[in-house]
Amino acid sequence: MSLGRTLAVALTGLEGTVVEVEADVSAGLPAFSVVGLPDSSMLQARDRVRGATGRIGIPLAARRLTVNLCPAWMPKSGSGFDLAIAVAVLAAQEELDASRAAGVVHLGELGLDGRLRPVPGILPSLLAARREGVAQVVVPAGNAEEARLVDGLEIVALEDLAEVVRHHGGSARLRRGPLAPVLASEEPDDLVPTVPLDFADVIGQAQARRAAEVAAAGGHHLLMSGPPGAGKTMIAARIPSILPDLTDADALDVSAVHSIAGRFDARRGLLRRPPFVDPHHTSTPAAVVGGGAGVALPGAISRAHAGVLFLDEAPEFPARVLEALREPLETGDITLHRARGVTRYPARFQLVLAANPCPCGRGWGKGEDCSCTPMARRRYLARLSGPILDRVDMRIAVGPVDLQREETGVAPESSAVIAERVRRARERQAGRFADRPWMLNSQIPGPLLRRELAPDRADRRLLERAVESGRLTLRGHDRVLRVAWTLADLEGRERPGSEQIGLALALRGGEVR
Repeated sequence: MSLGRTLAVALTGLEGTVVEVEADVSAGLPAFSVVGLPDSSMLQARDRVRGATGRIGIPLAARRLTVNLCPAWMPKSGSGFDLAIAVAVLAAQEELDASRAAGVVHLGELGLDGRLRPVPGILPSLLAARREGVAQVVVPAGNAEEARLVDGLEIVALEDLAEVVRHHGGSARLRRGPLAPVLASEEPDDLVPTVPLDFADVIGQAQARRAAEVAAAGGHHLLMSGPPGAGKTMIAARIPSILPDLTDADALDVSAVHSIAGRFDARRGLLRRPPFVDPHHTSTPAAVVGGGAGVALPGAISRAHAGVLFLDEAPEFPARVLEALREPLETGDITLHRARGVTRYPARFQLVLAANPCPCGRGWGKGEDCSCTPMARRRYLARLSGPILDRVDMRIAVGPVDLQREETGVAPESSAVIAERVRRARERQAGRFADRPWMLNSQIPGPLLRRELAPDRADRRLLERAVESGRLTLRGHDRVLRVAWTLADLEGRERPGSEQIGLALALRGGEVR
């Protein structure tokens, strides 16, 4: 007997660390120990490895087996370490060529029947392995499509543990029986729907359509308030149809987040379209911002990275959920602190909120049909706190559609036409910020916005009066200027003038009360 070694990858958020898996077989009472800060799912690997090795005709030695995961100070979690533990143990028992397995990363869950089952997080794990100079990676056949998205690695996709042993020079044969097929992962639900949604389907609502176009062009946040059936949800769901494809960097980040969440369909390649995520208003804070026991998993805001996060019936969301959005809206990421470590996920999303005017939804206009008391209406809208509303760039009212007025015979603009204007506006922003670490107007830092990118003093008078009167905070002042820059880009102007600032101020609206 000798010491067996191989490699695996431990994930903390999107950051991966190559872990050395050591196995020692020594004299003593039969025992199987795993050390190096494993979680409970990794401790269960002992039984899965024992069952799988017996299935391929190589039972574990009746001795003391010790598996160490280096570095030992780093917490490890997940069933993806099963295969690496099994290979290290078999190398220690001299059932395969230890030298061939030592420098190879092994990822995969073992079934008691010896087969390799797919695991989440393959994409960020392989990116980490490539960064550390690993040349070869062994993955389950079910993860082959995802693994091959990472260039520069030799990917070996195998079906069962017996094939892994033979790959490393050993001799093994899987004792096959009437086995059930490995279940495929669920279809992702955070992607643009397969049935294309088009703005041509939206009747009327010129201001809301314009606000959606501005939001898409500059990456701005948007609140639409109005009675049920006015088209708020319909407009929000069509915003991804006018957004450009993701950049290579964003496509990797979005795909990696969805891989960790177990929602990535690698058959379609990297996710190139901006995601659209619309959690229900009963969602918990952990479901929205991320969390869970042990190492935190990504929430809805991270799955919406580089896309749209839509909160329908926003006042119905728990206050803890809404208030948890404050920091991500400012920083573009979320840092989750847990007892087992700190996890960071990207969370740069466009927030789109929809709200009714009151609990019954009929408090529009004169509100003659509304059955809510004034106090109930105030309490309902007060659920959207001032700090959250201050971080929303545009707040518009969406009233009922007047069908008679809209029957003009002119077809509404399609998403393709609007998307072309959005594309040109974003190209202007990309050119203006070519030497900057950001690409959109919504990301311009406040000091730069008020100095180098400030409009002429005469054009800013209306905006300055709004700040002096208390209508706008300094944060609101900056957000209005960012919207004004986007309006100028959509119109092909070099800098925003008084007209663009006035329109941006109108789109900002007042307090939704």
